[in-house]
Amino acid sequence: MSSEAKKILVSYWGHSNFRPMQEEIIDSILAGNDTLALLPTGGGKSICFQIPALIQKGTCIVISPLIALMKDQVTTLKKNKIKAAAIYTGMHRDEIESVYSNALYGDLKFLYLSPERLATPVTRDILSRMNINIIAVDEAHCISQWGYDFRPPYLKIAEIKSIVPKVPILALTATATPPVVKDIMKKLEFKKPNLLQTSFERRNLSYNIIKEFDKTGFLIRRLSKDNNTAIVYVRNRRKTRELAEVFNKNGISATYYHAGLDAKTRDVRQKDWSLGRTKVIVATNAFGMGIDKSNVRTVVHYELPDSIESYFQEAGRAGRDLQPSSAILLFNDNDIVRAKELFKASFPEISTIKNVYNALGNYFQLPEGSGKDMGFDFNIADFANQYNLDVLQTYNSINFLEKEGYLIYIQSAGQYSKLCVPLTKEELYRFIVENPGSDGLLKEIMRSYSGVFTDYININETLLANRANLKREEVVKKLVYFNKQKIISYIPIRTVPQLVFSYERLSIKHIQLSDDNYQNQKIAAENRLVAMLGFIANSLECRSKLLLEYFGEKNVRRCGICDVCVSKNKVDLNEMDFSSIEKAVKDSLLNGSKHLYELISLLQDYSEDDVIQVVRWLIDNNKVIRHKDEKLSWYSQMDLGFDL
Repeated sequence: MSSEAKKILVSYWGHSNFRPMQEEIIDSILAGNDTLALLPTGGGKSICFQIPALIQKGTCIVISPLIALMKDQVTTLKKNKIKAAAIYTGMHRDEIESVYSNALYGDLKFLYLSPERLATPVTRDILSRMNINIIAVDEAHCISQWGYDFRPPYLKIAEIKSIVPKVPILALTATATPPVVKDIMKKLEFKKPNLLQTSFERRNLSYNIIKEFDKTGFLIRRLSKDNNTAIVYVRNRRKTRELAEVFNKNGISATYYHAGLDAKTRDVRQKDWSLGRTKVIVATNAFGMGIDKSNVRTVVHYELPDSIESYFQEAGRAGRDLQPSSAILLFNDNDIVRAKELFKASFPEISTIKNVYNALGNYFQLPEGSGKDMGFDFNIADFANQYNLDVLQTYNSINFLEKEGYLIYIQSAGQYSKLCVPLTKEELYRFIVENPGSDGLLKEIMRSYSGVFTDYININETLLANRANLKREEVVKKLVYFNKQKIISYIPIRTVPQLVFSYERLSIKHIQLSDDNYQNQKIAAENRLVAMLGFIANSLECRSKLLLEYFGEKNVRRCGICDVCVSKNKVDLNEMDFSSIEKAVKDSLLNGSKHLYELISLLQDYSEDDVIQVVRWLIDNNKVIRHKDEKLSWYSQMDLGFDL
C-alpha cells in the first residue's frame, strides 16, 4: 500500500485508517489484477476504486444500475473537488453530449455509466478514445442469472475488454452466494480467479425473528421504550405513510420515504432523519443506498423481504458504529401467503410482458422505429386503467422490460431544473449587447453559476427570479426563449414519474425476451423465497450462523445474541448436548405423538432433567405442541411448499 493512498484517504475522506480488506483490494487493482471485492453493506466499497483511480492518470469508468446511487456518488465527489459525471438513460441529449465532451477533453476522473449506455456504439467510441485506468462494476451480482437482481445488459460488460484489454476490472457487491461469486468472475472474463472478501459476521448485531399478529402494536411498544434511531422497512408506499402517521399519533417521531416522492422531499426527510431531528423513518427498499449513518440502533422488517440477500443488506444498516444493535423481522401466517402471491405476480407470462410493451407504444403514440432515448410523463394507474390491465402485473412487466434493457422507469421526480451555456463568454456578451432587455437575467446567470459554461448546473428558478428582480413566470418564459435561440440549454424540472424508451419501439414480433433468462430468474427467485421462508421458520440454529453459511462462510460460531441463542442460553446445556437431545426428540415425535414420560423412557441415554429442559424449550419455540391430552407432537411451523 503506497503512502499516497493513505494521504488521499485522509485528505478526501477524513479517515485515518482503512476498513478491513480495503487496502488489499486497492493493492490488487494497482497491480493490474481483475478483482472481485465482496464487502458487506457499509464496508466502504466505493473507496476501493476511487483511491486507486485518483492515484493513477486517466479516468475510472464506474458501471452501476442504480441511478440514485450514481447521482449521490457524483455529488459527493464534486463536493470534494473531484471531477465526476454520470450518463444514464433518461438524461437530456444535450446533457449527455456535454458529459461526453468533458470525458474526452475535460479531464474527468470518474465517469458513471448505466450498463445499457455502455452497450451503445457512441459510448464505446468515446471509451476507445479515453485514457481509462479502472473499470469498476458496482452491484456485480446483477451479472449472474442466479443473483438476486439479474440484469441482461450486464452480460455485455465484458465486451469492452476488447477496447481496453489492459485495464483491470474491479467487481463489487455486498451480497453474493458462492455460485454467484464464480459466475461473476466467469461472466467478466477474469484472467484468473481473484476474490477478496471480509467476513460478513456482525458481532454487535442481533437478528430477531418474531411471529406477531399485531405488528403495529408491537412496534409502538418497542419504539416507545427508547429514543434511538430506527428504520422500518415495508413493501409498499401507502404503508410507509400509514405507519408513520400511527407512530406520530403515539408520540414516536417518524416520517416516511419512498421513490414516488419528489427528490427535494426525499432529501429533506433523509437529512432530518440523519441529523436526528426525526427518530424513525418508515421506508420502502428505495431507502438505504449510499446512507452513511453509523448509529442506527434498530432495523425492522414489517413485512417479509423477498430474499435473504435483500434482508441481510437492509438489516446490515443497523449498528455500523459497532455498538449493540437489533434487526427485527416481524411475520405472521398472512405474510407467508402474501409472499407466495407476490412471487407469482412477479413473473407475468411472457405474452403479457410483450402486450404491456406494445400497449406502452400505443399509449405514447410512438410509431415503430421511433422513440429511442425519449422520455414520457407516466402514470401507471392511468395506463393500466386505459388498457384494462392489472396494475401489479403491469408494474412487474415493466420491471422485467427494464431489466432486459428495453425501458427505464424513473419513479421519482427530479429536484432541480438544469442549465448550461454552450457559447463562449465572448459570444454571450455579444448576444447581450445585440439584445437589450436580456442582459439582467443572463448576467445574473453568469454571476450565480460559475461552471455553467462547461457543465450542466442545477438551478432554482424562484431564487434566480429574486436575484434578477423578476417574477418566476418571467424567468421561465425567458429561459424557454433563450433555449429556442440556442443561447442556453435549459432542461425544466421533471415533476412526475417518467418512462424512457432505451431503444426504438419494436413491433411485438421483434421483442426478444429470452425464455431461458425468464425461467432461470423464476427458478432463482423461487429458491431465494424458499430460503427466506426456511430462515424465518428456523428456531433451532443461530440466526447469524445460518446467514453466514448461506453466503458460503465455513466453521461459523454461534453469535450468542440472536433470539434463538438467547433462548438456548436459558437452557443449561452446551450446544452439542442440546442438539443431540433435540434430534432424538424430533425423531421420536415424528413417529407419532407421545406423553413426556414416554419420551423420557425412550431417551435413556440422556438425563431426565436435560430432556425436560430441551422439551420445554422446544414447546416455547413452537417446535413441539402440547395437546389437550398432554401428548406431545413435532410441529412444522409453516408450509414452505409451492403450488406453481
